[in-house]
This record gives sequence, C-alpha cells and structure tokens, in this order.
Amino acid sequence: MLNFKNTNIVFIIVLLLLAGLATRYQVPAYVYIIVVLLYAGLLFYGSYYVGSNFFMKVLCRSNTVTRQIAISFDDGPADAYTVEILEVLKTARVPAVFFCIGKNITGREWMLKQIIEQGHIIGNHSYSHHFWFDLFSTKKMLADLQLMNTRVKETIGVSPRLFRPPYGVTTPNMRNVVQEGGYTAIGWNIRSLDTVIKEEKKLLQKIAALLQPGAVILLHDTSKTTLSVLPQLIAAVRGRGYEFVRLDKLLNVAPYA
Repeated sequence: MLNFKNTNIVFIIVLLLLAGLATRYQVPAYVYIIVVLLYAGLLFYGSYYVGSNFFMKVLCRSNTVTRQIAISFDDGPADAYTVEILEVLKTARVPAVFFCIGKNITGREWMLKQIIEQGHIIGNHSYSHHFWFDLFSTKKMLADLQLMNTRVKETIGVSPRLFRPPYGVTTPNMRNVVQEGGYTAIGWNIRSLDTVIKEEKKLLQKIAALLQPGAVILLHDTSKTTLSVLPQLIAAVRGRGYEFVRLDKLLNVAPYA
C-alpha cells in the first residue's frame, strides 16, 4: 500500500543500499538525484491528490453498486450564489452538504440556518481557508478548524464533524489535526472544476462522463456557472437512473460531533 510511512521505509532502505554500494563502487551523482526526485514526486502526489490516502484516510466515495450519489458545495456561504443554489435544490428536492468557510459566516448566519432548515448538512472547510493553510503547524491548523466549529455552533447549535481540506491538500500535520479533533476527512471523486470551466455544456459533459455509483461530486456555491447548470445536472443525473442522497447517508458517517 502506497502511503507516507511505507514510502519512507522504502527510501531509507534504498539510501542504505546506495551507501553500502558507495563503499565499494563509485555511485554516480545522478542516481541520488533520481532517488530524491522520485521521493519528492511521491510526496507531491500524496499531498495534492485527495483520494490517494497517502498521509491520511480521506473518504472520497462509497463502495456501492447502488445508483446513489452525493453532491457537495465548497467555499460558502456567499452573497452570490448560495441562496439561489439552495432554491434550486429545494425545488428539485435534492439533499446536499455545504462545506463552509468560517470567516464567511459573519453577516450570513441566516444562510446557515436556511441550509439546515432545508435538510442539508454543514461541514468544516476551515475558518480561514488561507492560501498557506496546508503549511500551518498542527496547533495553528487545529485552532483554525475549532474556530470554524465554534462559529457554526454559535449560529445553529451543532458542531461539524465532517472536514474537507482546503484545496484538497493533505499533510502529516493535517492527519494529526483530524485525529486530535475527532474529524472525518471528506474528499470527492468527481472534481467538476466549476470555478474554471465557464461553458455550461462542457461542465455538464465533464461531470456526466465521470458519473458512477457512490460518487461524491465537488461543486462550489460561489460559481455562477454552477448555479446555471445545476438544474440540468440534476435532471441528467436522474435521467441516468441515479438518486441523490445526503453525503452522511452515502458514506455512513456522522455529520456532527
């Protein structure tokens, strides 16, 4: 199994073997460079591919053959387009999870209440969503997540247990934070790229092509394109015989502590 611990063991063994060879033979410098680059490449893969489970366990889909999927929204609440997206979901009777950013809650507390009242769940997407969040120390990262939980509990009386790493980046420090804070890390296996793709047809085709039982779709309630394409997406998914279920049901996890 490819993970951080096993990778370190393998590369330590390789370095020891190279050191042993170096006592008898001249090992070219490029060999060491290749080893270091391979190690760095694996660390990069483990950090930036949320489904790798390289540093920590992240739930990205359900292992099921039942045609059920979950839909998730990141980065809200936002003046545009959270409320409009909630209206689309309400009309279509589609449950969802909103991974909110704590600093965005102030002044939009009523949006969180609306999310809960409509039967959706709220997850922790950090308080700051800082650009360098993945480089935070364990203490600073944990404080950030706990501050987000505090803001949510003050607003709607629940403490989120589901945590989605900002930017989908995972690290050893984050693993420690998730364990210490009692969080469940949630990823996705369909990344829509709705903040990048502006053509509705192209976005719809991308998601439809990746659809499979147990899928978790990543969208953003800060994207105008997402709002525009959402009714079509819901219809297309249902047209292929899929049912939308809430993420906690799909993955069999508790949404709140």
